[in-house]
Amino acid sequence: MATQETQTAARVLLAPSVVMLFLWMIVPLAMIIYFSTLNFNLNDGYAASKFIGLQNFIDFLSDPNFLGALWTTIVLVGSVLLISVGGGIFVAMLLDQPVFGQGIVRLMVIAPFFVMPTVSALVWKHLLMNPESGFFAWMWQSVGLEPVVWLTTHPLTSVIMIVSWEWLPFASLILLTALQSLDEQQKEAAALDGATPIAFFGYILLPHLSRAITVVVLMETIFLLGVFAEILVTTNGTLGTTNIPFLVYNQAQNFFDVGSASAGGLVAVVLANIVSFFLTRLVGKNLEK
Repeated sequence: MATQETQTAARVLLAPSVVMLFLWMIVPLAMIIYFSTLNFNLNDGYAASKFIGLQNFIDFLSDPNFLGALWTTIVLVGSVLLISVGGGIFVAMLLDQPVFGQGIVRLMVIAPFFVMPTVSALVWKHLLMNPESGFFAWMWQSVGLEPVVWLTTHPLTSVIMIVSWEWLPFASLILLTALQSLDEQQKEAAALDGATPIAFFGYILLPHLSRAITVVVLMETIFLLGVFAEILVTTNGTLGTTNIPFLVYNQAQNFFDVGSASAGGLVAVVLANIVSFFLTRLVGKNLEK
């Protein structure tokens, strides 16, 4: 049983961390909530700001660009999840096979996850999708086709490709770990029963991976709701690629409207927490099975 001295020592040792956490998270959040209630524009200065209550939230939610940004966010998150989970299962099954240099191959597959989003977007924009000197343009020209101007003709698809490339290694790693935990006796029993590859995948492998898939979906969704750098570097939010975070950025960076941007940031946080709440419940139910 802890004595009074040890409890005091524990509080003293934890105090710096608690203070830092408070200054790093609670104070900025409180400032955002406060600014969201003000008519505060940097061009006019803080002295000219005034309290307007919930008007910034009303203006942000009634903005003609809000529904478009919300739809772009949904399409982006849903598409990346579909590609990363589906592709992750396929890549995990390949990496689970005994091949020469298996460790090096796995390292190369996982490597893109550690590349900064800005760097990834620049590589895709200039080295792969450039219509004049990019790798995709060379592939198209080598078969007698006109190069595709990806970021102009297929802007949202281009962003989805970049983000999917970044998150595919994460899904593959989690699913590979789950795949390697599959009991060998189940595999042998399926082989003895004459199960086809499709039957083995549908009745044994997929149910076994269901928990890992729900974890991947939860983790990726939380981060994908905040995709920003890839859009800024490639399309700068034009051509229908503005999502909720980029809409908030426009309010702050282009219009210097701190009040509206703060309200938009809180709306984004609320939406992310709602999605996380339902996904967490889904994961919990799946883990209880």
